[in-house]
Amino acid sequence: MPDVSVDQMKESIGTEQVSDWVEVTQAMIDQFAEATGDHQFIHVDPVRAAQTPFGGTIAHGFLTLSLMPLLSSKVPNAPRLANAKMGVNYGGNKVRFLTPVRSGSRVRGRFKLLSFEEKRPGQFQQTSEFTVEIEGQDKPALIAEWISQVFA
Repeated sequence: MPDVSVDQMKESIGTEQVSDWVEVTQAMIDQFAEATGDHQFIHVDPVRAAQTPFGGTIAHGFLTLSLMPLLSSKVPNAPRLANAKMGVNYGGNKVRFLTPVRSGSRVRGRFKLLSFEEKRPGQFQQTSEFTVEIEGQDKPALIAEWISQVFA
């Protein structure tokens, strides 16, 4: 990841970064179910889920959303604010789950920087559009407008 200045981050508003593909496995879905207590059969029971319109198990919507850090880490040459000490999630303006992610599918993240501003000295807020695309599908799994803060 190249380190960039505040001005360079601001200049990159409107640019898009795309991650490498990541497979969403049944093991990943099962682990998420354990962590959250969401054991709905469409996620964890392949036999019953095969009888639904999904034709098999699907990832939890919140699992798909939670892939944001992993997918972000798989963006080749993503810019990083120079001297950044940490980043934190601040929240979302909107999240829409559009298409279920079937177990075994590959997804990738598309990140578009919408804004970058200094809130306090050394504390920056960025808003990004985050889209999860499913390989071979026209419609994305989700689109979110996400806010994070970076401390330098």
